[in-house]
Amino acid sequence: MDKIVRINMTDRSTRIETVPEAWAGLGGRALTSTIVANEVPPTCHALGPNNKLVFAPGLLSGTAAANSGRISAGAKSPLTGGIKESNAGGTAAKMLAKLGIQALIIEGQPKDDEWYSVHVTKNAITIAEEKELVGAGNYCLINQVQARYGLAVGVIAIGPVGEMKMLTANISVADPDSRIRSIGRGGLGAVMGSKRIKFISIDDTGTPPVMPKDGPKFKEAARLFAKTLLDHPVSGQGLPTYGTDVLVNILNEAGGLPTRNFTSGQFDGHDKISGETMHATIVARGGSPTHGCHAGCQIQCSQVYLDKEGKYLTSGFEYETIWGMGANCCIEDLDDIAEADHVMDDIGADSIETAVMFGVAMEAGVLKFGDGKEVVRMLRDEIGKGTPLGRVLGGGAAHVGRSFGIVRVPVVKNQGIPAYDPRAVKGIGVTYAMGTMGADHTSGYSIATNILNVGGHVDPLSKVGQVELARNLQIATAAIDSTGMCLFIAFPALDIPECLSSLIDMINARYGIALTGDDVTALGKSVLKLERQFNLAAGLSKEHDRLPEFFNYEAIPPHNVMWDFTPEELDAFWDF
Repeated sequence: MDKIVRINMTDRSTRIETVPEAWAGLGGRALTSTIVANEVPPTCHALGPNNKLVFAPGLLSGTAAANSGRISAGAKSPLTGGIKESNAGGTAAKMLAKLGIQALIIEGQPKDDEWYSVHVTKNAITIAEEKELVGAGNYCLINQVQARYGLAVGVIAIGPVGEMKMLTANISVADPDSRIRSIGRGGLGAVMGSKRIKFISIDDTGTPPVMPKDGPKFKEAARLFAKTLLDHPVSGQGLPTYGTDVLVNILNEAGGLPTRNFTSGQFDGHDKISGETMHATIVARGGSPTHGCHAGCQIQCSQVYLDKEGKYLTSGFEYETIWGMGANCCIEDLDDIAEADHVMDDIGADSIETAVMFGVAMEAGVLKFGDGKEVVRMLRDEIGKGTPLGRVLGGGAAHVGRSFGIVRVPVVKNQGIPAYDPRAVKGIGVTYAMGTMGADHTSGYSIATNILNVGGHVDPLSKVGQVELARNLQIATAAIDSTGMCLFIAFPALDIPECLSSLIDMINARYGIALTGDDVTALGKSVLKLERQFNLAAGLSKEHDRLPEFFNYEAIPPHNVMWDFTPEELDAFWDF
């Protein structure tokens, strides 16, 4: 990758630049956060002309490395008010890498009310007025764009929620089967909507494969790396068989499955929505319980879920979505949850923020706990159509809590807390509090060590060792997010030494360099500190690195534990 592409939506101009020397060794999250920190005024309005939306493939994108197909997007978040990076699978990362594009930067804002599309090929970047697909859902859009440009074209798009600039809006990426993967968190779809871009299409026709500097060394390292993914029981057995939904019964047993808007740690209907039940349902209906979200995915934790008539309903049916609509909203019908997932994919809404929001809305009496049919209706007819109620709901959990006077609102930095209760799994609570992105389980996945005993064991109910655990995992994750690798490589990386060493060997062989493990750790640290400095300049102080107050005085059954970290203990996170 050797170029930066800038797209200025104010005058609809494009510019290709040589990669600055300071950015040469950066990819994925490291690059998106560096560009945002360097070029976006921290106090700007996230939906105004001074924000920038950056897409970047990872350091290993486009290569034959297993699980290296994720693309990062970054901007100032309209939801949190701070810096944001979110990533997804699909085909876009590989295509951008083959085109030699290290980052695609969208800046400025049209002065008119028209919508536009961007088409990227090896010979040109074309900005065109878009009329046909404005208002379209993502499923229709992907089909129409690929009919227009060819089935192999990559697609990055927003649905109606992004067009309406709701804070729950995500960015959708087409996968190899022309289905949907989501750059989900932080309202980045609203930023794309503020740029008046409905979709970006990518055609890598005529481009050669990405060739490492040292082919034999890369091939050997890639072989060893792939073997570690297969050898680990989580990445090689549990996830390919049951998907991420395998965690429902595990977290329920641990008392850390947030239920009925975070009022309990166990859900009576857990088995009805579990990974085991989902696997059996998929097999019985002729779906696929094992599926990859991008080419070269070896873990294959995705799946294809069919309805009772055998028609496609959703894929990438994740634990966090199933928990959120299931236990958190007390919905026991897996088909209702799958239908809700389908609609959220189509309208372009983050399934975590939206699920947390519905838990708050149910507590407010907007709809009843357990009413899956009404959830689907509200997604389609209220949020998807932008009614007054839909716009309130589309503002996310914190917005709904403020609108209806609810105290129990599980958010950090305005972003909904995902599927693990921080009182019963204290390591993930530190991650939620101290993460630069707001409440985000993926930024430092302590569940691995607190619950799954990967990388050792730290007692989830004790404060001891949790700050250090969350710190180390956040540093490692910031580095992994920069490679284009799936987060789930962390399971073997924590237990099998050859996994991390072979990852570093692949990077070195790809670029002809000589990174060490210390260099990778230093990269993770530098990314976190850069993101924190942006947040501080944006007005997010250490007082924002806290969990909601109700966690301090509401004990969660069955362990009847509360959140008991002091501010000083949490602030020690940054002592590195």
